[in-house]
Amino acid sequence: MTQELFSGVFPAMVTPFADDESIDHEQLRADAQRLEAAGVDGLVPVGSTGESATLTHDEHVEVVETVVDAVEDVPVIAGTGSNNTREALELSERAADAGADALLLISPYYNKPEQRGLVEHFRTIADAIDLPQIVYNVPSRTGRNIEPDTAVELARHENIAGFKAASGDLNQVSEIVERTREEDFAVLSGDDGLTLPMLSVGATGGISVVANVEPERTCAMVGAALSGDFGRARELHHELGPLMRALFTETNPIPVKEAMHIRGHCQPTLRSPLTRLSEEYRVELANLLDDLDEQRAASPAEVEG
Repeated sequence: MTQELFSGVFPAMVTPFADDESIDHEQLRADAQRLEAAGVDGLVPVGSTGESATLTHDEHVEVVETVVDAVEDVPVIAGTGSNNTREALELSERAADAGADALLLISPYYNKPEQRGLVEHFRTIADAIDLPQIVYNVPSRTGRNIEPDTAVELARHENIAGFKAASGDLNQVSEIVERTREEDFAVLSGDDGLTLPMLSVGATGGISVVANVEPERTCAMVGAALSGDFGRARELHHELGPLMRALFTETNPIPVKEAMHIRGHCQPTLRSPLTRLSEEYRVELANLLDDLDEQRAASPAEVEG
């Protein structure tokens, strides 16, 4: 059940802002529908890419409500993590009430709990809320790695259904996949550049930044890998490689918002302390997107897989 629910491509959505930095709900709705029409397998609003750190709790819930209302056929996985267990629990409860199908919970950041504290944190939320929950490991943002032993222990909880891996450590990902094969538990890539290698060792998909900009290619790549066509998946991985790297020249979501702006999907507005992508990178990004558009125009069927 979980393997099917969390199989494929799940864009980590941006939160579009108007010039005055208010949330542009009309654009958010349009973006959710664009991604669903492109064939993604679910949507992940209000994560790190969605600038959740600068949203109020009410805005957070409003974004979830808009995305839930916008789509027809794909699950909505709401980012509801915090470094405060009570706050994460409250956000999770409100997202569940707003209609989220599942939750994405980043590990507590800044206060750097011990592994036993991580287990207690995630179990507290999983005990209270009967929705599938994905534990999100991104040590570069949180300052603390979720160790494989901890991930395996958490996988035993019936509501902890997956693990988003963004540590950059393929050995760790492989170990977690290996040790949870008997559980109803999905491992998802949280690093676009490593999605294909992770799929090769048993991950079931990815929560993706690049899928905001190139959803069809990303879905084709992941779909090819999941069906065993790693030759085709590798071709698409290399087609997307320059864009994957360009989307992390500065802190996410700065570059992806610029890419979305170039493609006409949102304003490049971010909330402080994030700033617009540096001019030196904008030209390179625009050129990469032009190249991908030309490839699509030349061979649309191949791009869509």
